[in-house]
Amino acid sequence: MGIPWRWSVALLGITALAQPPAPPQSSQYEFRIANFKTESGTVLQEALVVYGTYGKLNAAKDNAILLPSHYMANYHGYEWLIGPGKALDPEKLFLVSTELFGNRGSSSPSNTPEPFHGPRFPVMTIRDNVEAVHQLLSREFGITHLQAVVGFSMGAEQAFQWAVSYPKFMDRIVATSGTAKCHPHGVIRLEGQIAAITADATFENGDYKAQPTKGLSAFGMVWAGWLYSQQWWRDELWKAGRPEATFETTMARFRDRFIPGADANNLILQCRTWEKHDVGTTPGFKGDLAKALGSIQVPVLYMPSETDMYFPVGDARYEAKFIPKVTLLPIPSLWGHTAGAASNPDDAKFLNANIGKFLAGN
Repeated sequence: MGIPWRWSVALLGITALAQPPAPPQSSQYEFRIANFKTESGTVLQEALVVYGTYGKLNAAKDNAILLPSHYMANYHGYEWLIGPGKALDPEKLFLVSTELFGNRGSSSPSNTPEPFHGPRFPVMTIRDNVEAVHQLLSREFGITHLQAVVGFSMGAEQAFQWAVSYPKFMDRIVATSGTAKCHPHGVIRLEGQIAAITADATFENGDYKAQPTKGLSAFGMVWAGWLYSQQWWRDELWKAGRPEATFETTMARFRDRFIPGADANNLILQCRTWEKHDVGTTPGFKGDLAKALGSIQVPVLYMPSETDMYFPVGDARYEAKFIPKVTLLPIPSLWGHTAGAASNPDDAKFLNANIGKFLAGN
């Protein structure tokens, strides 16, 4: 999703928009947790969470909104939602945007020393990420309540988990292009993408001496086949903002420059985090997805993309049946999964208008 003002959008291969606006002002920080015990039982001597903030926390500490990041994104991933005239105004709100474990900034296979370097890094769950950020909010800022958790894709997975794990911690949640469980079809897709990387002979079970470039190239092409709708390709929407683009150059971006500088083990780790997510396996629910969703106490704005092949709208409709205070509002878009991150002006307008109304209580 490669444009300076929307790094996360560049990582998903989304076509750059012409003359992007200046990014809102933000600051980057690090939060460290000693002896962080993961859900698997592994203990990291030190877990690092990278995060960014926008705006200022007020004296009452009641103007905070959490923006958890998505696949391989950094904290800039929600700047399509932040600024004057958008849903989130940093002049009034304190926005905390966190980075998932495995993104190469926060603790990851690539930046953790032995005994957990590379393929020995533990699989981190969505709940591991939520628990780490809960410590960040409470210990670093003294925040005991949020106005909202707003998440796209794996950020939406986190938003749902927050609503199940900490049902009174926020006033509402917003989930775009993401579900409360990675359903079996999603696991198949993710395993196919992992297989593309590991099939490269130079991968060497994750102990590679150089990045497995052929595997990473195959990974990018597999990713591209699922990212947008079939009509997006047929209508040549890759030309939006890039009239010089051709089908061949668009394919080449995925094959050769999908996520510049990405580490193979990091990519795999976040795929594992993604595919293992299920709010039904939260302690106390015994794998019952419907029961877990039924426990959500806050209003939920559920915004799947109508053409998403990662998190299909049918999965969202299924889950919405169990959520007591849900507004299911599909995004009418041809931009597939990326619609939930405002990859084009129409989707940006739709998202900002509806998220803004929802957060205002309308």
